[in-house]
Amino acid sequence: MEVKTDLLEKGAIIQRDKETYAIAPHIPGGIILDPSILRKIADVAEKYAAKALKVTSAQRIAIVGIPEDKIDSAWDDLGMDKGAAVGLCVRSIKICPAAHFCKRAQQDGVTLGLALDKIYHGMELPGKLKIGVSGCTNSCAESALKDVGLIGTPKGYRVYIGGSAGSRPRIADLLTEQVVQEDVLPLVAKIIDYYKANARKHERIGMMIDRLGFDTVKEEILR
Repeated sequence: MEVKTDLLEKGAIIQRDKETYAIAPHIPGGIILDPSILRKIADVAEKYAAKALKVTSAQRIAIVGIPEDKIDSAWDDLGMDKGAAVGLCVRSIKICPAAHFCKRAQQDGVTLGLALDKIYHGMELPGKLKIGVSGCTNSCAESALKDVGLIGTPKGYRVYIGGSAGSRPRIADLLTEQVVQEDVLPLVAKIIDYYKANARKHERIGMMIDRLGFDTVKEEILR
């Protein structure tokens, strides 16, 4: 079936029935939100007779089963940004409750994750890129399976690169550790810049590492 590029740009993904679409508004920080947003999403789902509401693995709430001719109206009623659910770009940053809520957290992953989301969500890149921020080594954001993974410890963050799930799962490589909170954003910027400069189209960070060699990638990023 032909992919309708204009609908993808509207954040609409064709469903199994080949007739209806799912839309997923962007919710920075996943389920850390005001109850009024939940009410708005529920109202839109009811108004357009959506078939389901689905909490996605990327911490979005997808409204599933919207007719094609209702997509624009549904977005207008939501009044929210579109989640970057498809395409060669940075997807939603996955964040655990971290020091805002969780007694086990060692670092303020929520503040860091929201800052990363503000900078990178939707940024076009050679391939898709996922970021996970976990406040402790329990790694509830599955950081070791992300292209860029951050895991909090008492002495700072461990920074991983090259993880992925999907059809070619890969555990991320440890780039460095004991990175204090204020140094994480500059380091992530170096990782992203290196990736943009060296990756081939459709090549995720892990694939780039396998091609170039981890020692080379690590040395050049940390130089």
